[in-house]
Amino acid sequence: MDAIDRRILRIVQKDASLSIYEIATQVGLSQTPCWKRLQRLEASGVIKRRIALLDPAKVGLGITVFVSIQVGDHSGKALARFAAEVSAMEEVLDFYRMAGDVDYVLRVVAPDTSAFDAFYKRLIEMMPLKNVTSRFALESIKSETALPIAT
Repeated sequence: MDAIDRRILRIVQKDASLSIYEIATQVGLSQTPCWKRLQRLEASGVIKRRIALLDPAKVGLGITVFVSIQVGDHSGKALARFAAEVSAMEEVLDFYRMAGDVDYVLRVVAPDTSAFDAFYKRLIEMMPLKNVTSRFALESIKSETALPIAT
């Protein structure tokens, strides 16, 4: 990946709806070489997908909750099953296996506390969990999707 690829990545992370012409103009290429670079970046998996980012509150998802989990059973089968089941829960936007004092951290969105409570009940029924801690976000101060690609 060269400097032009990195500039293309910085641009499409901010606005993937730009035309090839607009991207090519910004990076100083003609359209065909720019299009080929984008195709290569997609084929190699650098660009995973192009999406639209929504405002959670405007689509009725008023709360964000960060859930820390310590599991009781660390066997491979139990952890694989847990990971698959949690990954399938549509409320879970981010799901990380952690090092340190917790095993997993989830970022969960829900319309309200009663919807989160229903999610929570489904979560704790999956398998015996040692500890589950939920932290409700009061305000989103910064939320970015663009990675800091050096140019």
